[in-house]
Amino acid sequence: MGENRDSHFWDSLLTFVAGAAAGFIAGILFAPASGKETRKKIKDQAAKTGEAAKEGYEKITKEAEKGIRMVKEKTGEGVDAIRDFIEKKKEEFQHKAGSAEDK
Repeated sequence: MGENRDSHFWDSLLTFVAGAAAGFIAGILFAPASGKETRKKIKDQAAKTGEAAKEGYEKITKEAEKGIRMVKEKTGEGVDAIRDFIEKKKEEFQHKAGSAEDK
């Protein structure tokens, strides 16, 4: 289910970015401006879009790192709980085995 939600997010994000880019390009191409002004606008917008993409990537990277740390933590806790359980059962078994030998 999580993979489906992630896939939907990326599909939506890609669709949004593509639509925004298409709208921007159409606006620039149909606006009355010289070629030099149009190229400058495209260059400026490309720089802004690149910066926004970089910020988005950094945010996603931080969230992924946070998720990885959380998984490692929970995995470590699970391993510790299993070790404790095994040690407890081992002690119970040894106690029962010792009691059986005494009889």
